[in-house]
Amino acid sequence: MENKNTSKYFWFIELVAYWQGQVNSPELCEHFGISSTQAKKYISTYIDDHPTNLVYCKSAKAHLAQTTFQLHYITGDVSEYLDWLNGLNEDAVFASNTITHAELRLPARPISPTIMRALVSAVKLQRRVDVDYVSLSTTSAEGRVIQPHTFVKTGLRWHLRGYCEYRGEFRDFVLSRFRGEPFLMSEATHPRNKDDNWNRDVVLKFKPDNRFTPQQASVIEQDYQMHNGELQIIVKAALVQYLIQEMQVNTGELAATPQQQQLVLVNKEEVSQWLFTH
Repeated sequence: MENKNTSKYFWFIELVAYWQGQVNSPELCEHFGISSTQAKKYISTYIDDHPTNLVYCKSAKAHLAQTTFQLHYITGDVSEYLDWLNGLNEDAVFASNTITHAELRLPARPISPTIMRALVSAVKLQRRVDVDYVSLSTTSAEGRVIQPHTFVKTGLRWHLRGYCEYRGEFRDFVLSRFRGEPFLMSEATHPRNKDDNWNRDVVLKFKPDNRFTPQQASVIEQDYQMHNGELQIIVKAALVQYLIQEMQVNTGELAATPQQQQLVLVNKEEVSQWLFTH
């Protein structure tokens, strides 16, 4: 009988199979620290309950997701998978709520599992991938050959960071704007260690908006645990603009009131080359 304890295993099986295209018992063993016998038992029980979702492939030594795959334990929102991939402890999903809390649910940005599986494979195998992409500048799908290296959560949405062969530079691609069926190609020639802006750390310096009274500024300083009236955050150069946006700091004209912005960027000139509007 399914219970709270087994649900987390079924959630993991479904999550990995749906977004990566397959799942095997060694993955459960590694993730949960269980024996091979236990892992096989959980997969077998899952298949007994949901026989149209997975089929074992001897050559792949894994259970492959089928076109008839139906969701029972996961939401189908790619953020759920990417949060897990980035280290979110799935035990929190099944923990009993001892404290009442609320969480903002933002609109999901859809991406098909077919596209996601190819992108995940490209990142893991360090391969080039041919895929259609829609941008705001073109608004129609264009073929791009990219060399992805990292999935990045930038506040409201997920991006894929990688080298764009068309642009000849490392760029960020919004996951929900990929289209079609990706095609894996040869080995990548521009891996993550060649992405200068990804490997360079930058210090961002913030302070309370100058329009605050000293008393109000003191409140902001306490909120952010500032030292000598200043908050310093180290961030990858490629993520500078995203962090500034998350801090709700306007680097152009100030907001109408200091309450709307609260913080200002002190060293704008030093980091201007990594701002989208420089």
